[in-house]
Amino acid sequence: MKNSLKLNFTKVGVSVVALAAFVLPNITLADSLYRQLEIGMRGSDVSTLQTFLAQDRTIYPQGLVTGYFGGLTKSAVSNFQARNGIATVGRVGPITMNAINAQMNNGGTVSYDRVSPTIGQVSVSTSASSASIAWNTNELSAGIVYYSLSPMQVTEAGAGMSVNIVGATAVANLAPQSSHSATLSGLNSNTNYYYIVYVKDVSGNESVTVQNTFRTNN
Repeated sequence: MKNSLKLNFTKVGVSVVALAAFVLPNITLADSLYRQLEIGMRGSDVSTLQTFLAQDRTIYPQGLVTGYFGGLTKSAVSNFQARNGIATVGRVGPITMNAINAQMNNGGTVSYDRVSPTIGQVSVSTSASSASIAWNTNELSAGIVYYSLSPMQVTEAGAGMSVNIVGATAVANLAPQSSHSATLSGLNSNTNYYYIVYVKDVSGNESVTVQNTFRTNN
């Protein structure tokens, strides 16, 4: 595929965080957060978060706006969560992000994308040593196909939507697109394989298919 990048991960325990290489665009939205935030992260959206928290000195007494999510910001986020009846985990996950955006927008509707992409029309064609998997998404997304000889373990990686897929090899198409394909090569003939398709749109929303199977030819 012309605008795709194939990455082969052979290490067992590959995680969906491999899509960290998929850089989100520089989205400029006034007074709104567009991604989940946690300690160690930097960016203009961290400054937006800090500016919002600093409006209430009982929540963020230091009031520092640095663009870096450090310990003071984590404490301030925990204070905000406690004030709003949210679990005090000290990171901005989906629930906290929605609460902050609603307050920054005076309870109005936030206009950015919070909807996960839809994965559809998944098809598999096989040979004795390879398989081509194709699928569509309803919006521009990056994609990864995970595959394995045995069933993969799929768990939530943390407080967000991210998942962790253990026991797999991965082939990734990191260029945002709506028509996707990935070729899995070097497969054993006449062998059953398990696979999962994972996608992430340009706003950071994620989707993953159920685990399915295909069999290579003789």
